[in-house]
Amino acid sequence: QVQLVESGGGLVQAGGSLRLSCVASGTIIRLHDMGWYRQAPGNERELVASITSGGSTYYTDYVKGRFTISRDDAKNTVYLQMNSLKPEDTAVYYCNARRAYRALNYNYWGQGTQVTVSS
Repeated sequence: QVQLVESGGGLVQAGGSLRLSCVASGTIIRLHDMGWYRQAPGNERELVASITSGGSTYYTDYVKGRFTISRDDAKNTVYLQMNSLKPEDTAVYYCNARRAYRALNYNYWGQGTQVTVSS
């Protein structure tokens, strides 16, 4: 059974930093494309950053230069370093793992971790 467990969220003042962690069990993250999504109240879940199994990264425009996604395969963990946080970054952040293998698509989600940025 695959599980993704996020941690590292919390309350921080604007301009501060947080590092989110996503630990995977039941699978090997280096085989997956990993992503961090977020969902603010009343909004749809949106992609924030992703890293492919090959190590290529993607960032949505409003976090470029502030957030960094990374992966530690030895720890089976994906991180999201968030700097220069803004109140509009407030949301529940979710970890996602995707893999296409033998004509099947695998898609896993964590339970989310709350990030609140005060002004």
